[in-house]
Order: sequence, then C-alpha cells, then structure tokens
Amino acid sequence: MKERPMLFSAPMVRAILDGRKTVTRRIVKARDLEWMDVHQGLREPENAERCPYGQPGGDRLYVRETWAAPHAYDHLPPRLIPKDARIHYAATEDRGGLLWRPSIHMPRWASRITLEVTGVRVERLHACNEVDAIAEGAPWAACGAPQGGSHKAGFAQLWEQINGDGSWEANPWLWVIEFRRLP
Repeated sequence: MKERPMLFSAPMVRAILDGRKTVTRRIVKARDLEWMDVHQGLREPENAERCPYGQPGGDRLYVRETWAAPHAYDHLPPRLIPKDARIHYAATEDRGGLLWRPSIHMPRWASRITLEVTGVRVERLHACNEVDAIAEGAPWAACGAPQGGSHKAGFAQLWEQINGDGSWEANPWLWVIEFRRLP
C-alpha cells in the first residue's frame, strides 16, 4: 500500500465531504504519454498500471486543501507546527483573519480526508459523460440553450477554471482515478 498527496480545491473538498465526488481526473504527463504510445498504444488498459496516483487494492490518497493553524503558529513553517494544533479548513470554515496556507504546503498529519483508490483508467477529457460529471461533483450549468444544461457543462466550466482557458478544447489524455472516502 502506498499513500500519496493530492490537491483539491475548496468546492471539490466539499463535494468529497458531501459524498458527491467519487472520481477525479488528472492530466497525464507528457513523459507518460510518450511511453504509453511507444510501448502499448494509448488506448490499452495496461496503461493504468503507470498511474502516479496509485492503484486499486489498497493505495490511498490524502487530500491537501487550503488550511490554517492558530495565530500563535503563523511565524512557523508547516513542518514546525505541533501536530496537536487545531487546524482550520477553508473549504468548510468561513473565518477571516487567519493565515490561510496553500494546499501544497499541507503536511500529512493535517489532512482530514483519506481516499482509497478503487479504480484507474486512461481516457480523453471529452469522454467524460453526464454520469462521470456527476461523480466528479460538478455543479449543474447552462450550456447555451435557454432550457438546456447539464453537469457535464458544469464540469467543463470547472475544468477551465482550474486548468485555464482553452484547456477543455485541448481534450488532453487523463488519469481517471475512482475512490472512496475512508472514515
């Protein structure tokens, strides 16, 4: 069993806590794409074995999110904050005046969410359908028509927010990581 960190935005942390998010998609790095294409072809299921985020059967992810410690520790780097310090989480606490620290700097001991990897596959971004978008925790969003809308449209908007303008149209190859939240 391996345990790895994974960053999540506040809305996605809330979706995990609410039980609405059970999958995440992460862009496959160029070096992995090149290896897959040369050795197995991009559509082969064996490529999932190269997933840097883990494999089903025991691998875990711990969620890194925006966080804060009490003011007494504002001057300390994260590694020196005592492990018994009260941690605040931006996703679920609306507290002004705290020194919010970026998720990338969250130590393992401060993480409140652990996920078990239950499935991994490789696919293109546009393969995400309505059911997949719901499992991503995506909100409902209008998709142009006066009465139209979908969770997939919401996921597309969310994807662009996180990954930048034009990232949806780029249709990159992705790791699709399914998970369940551990108690």
